[in-house]
Amino acid sequence: MTTRSPTIADHRPALAVLTLAIGPAIGLGICRFAYSLVLPDMRDTLVWSYATAGAMNTVNAAGYLAGALLAAPVAKRIGLLKAIHLGIAMCLVSLAISSASGAPVPFGFARILSGIGGAFALICGGALAASIAQMHPMRAALLIGLFYNGPAMGLIISGSISPFLLQGFGRGSWWIVWIVLTAISAVMAVPLLRIRVHSVSVGTTRQDSSVMPILPYLAGYFLYGAGYIAYLTFMIAYIRDDGGGAAAQSAFWCLIGLGGISAPWIWRGLMARGQSGFAMALMIGITAIGAGLPLAGSSPWIFAASALIFGNGFLATTIATTAFTRFNYPEQAWPRVIAIITIIFSVGQILGPLVTGVITDLTGTLSSALAVSAAALALGALVSLFQRALPFSRGA
Repeated sequence: MTTRSPTIADHRPALAVLTLAIGPAIGLGICRFAYSLVLPDMRDTLVWSYATAGAMNTVNAAGYLAGALLAAPVAKRIGLLKAIHLGIAMCLVSLAISSASGAPVPFGFARILSGIGGAFALICGGALAASIAQMHPMRAALLIGLFYNGPAMGLIISGSISPFLLQGFGRGSWWIVWIVLTAISAVMAVPLLRIRVHSVSVGTTRQDSSVMPILPYLAGYFLYGAGYIAYLTFMIAYIRDDGGGAAAQSAFWCLIGLGGISAPWIWRGLMARGQSGFAMALMIGITAIGAGLPLAGSSPWIFAASALIFGNGFLATTIATTAFTRFNYPEQAWPRVIAIITIIFSVGQILGPLVTGVITDLTGTLSSALAVSAAALALGALVSLFQRALPFSRGA
């Protein structure tokens, strides 16, 4: 019998999970979501239509889809941790390219690359975080939640910096923001590149990871992917068009992140009983409320409430999917099942920004994009309620 040497995951699991959370902080919170902060300046300077602006997030989602398809086989070949490192390297390269050119082809390539890298960081990191949580069952829900604080951390970092850089350097300074975010991400990546944790085996048999019994769950997550990304893509432009300056944009973005950080603490009890689709349905429903609030008015208080509620729901939804997978599938199937769920989610993300961008161009108002976003989320919450725990669910 081989005795494995202890790692940080054995003695300090929360620190290990928070270190792994740097992956989605860079891959999603910065690479993907900071685009919304820079988008208004890029659209004005580069004379993009809303359809073109949405297409840049669509190709990012296409890259995310490719990363979701590749994550399990790549992790099987090189290991989960090395797959995360590869994903982070892709994200850093994509940020550097984003600062070098705003032409649709090279910038679109950068968005694709960051999508692939972000998927590697989230899927492989999520599998490792779930494995660490399994070693500490009394804190499992909290540990999984800490990992999904990663995107919230990235949102707060990018939201604290980007609007003020754009205001300070003036029109056409979008490329400066990407340079600064590249440097910050490179520094953030150092602890992640140095961490050592024991990997879990990546299952390859379809028998252990059939998703036929969870079709309602997948349908709900697809609609969630289509709805949430449209809100995040265009909401900063909505605030700016309403007269909100750098401080308002920064506060809004940081409130989304703070709402996300609160999610594991508020919902850990629910996530510990996440065998069915109820937990995800509730989280998508909360996200829908946050997305729909700006349609009721444009006061700072409405925007603040929208950001907090949306952030709390949208980041908790992903926590719910990992908890659901952990309850209903064996450990060796987690990477593949998480990848399959992410693939369905990615298809929604591909369609969401493109469709809402076209709708906005046709109607001439961003309110229509927010309405479509909220409606897709509400339908996703409803569909998810039909998901029941699988017969072999392990329970809480």
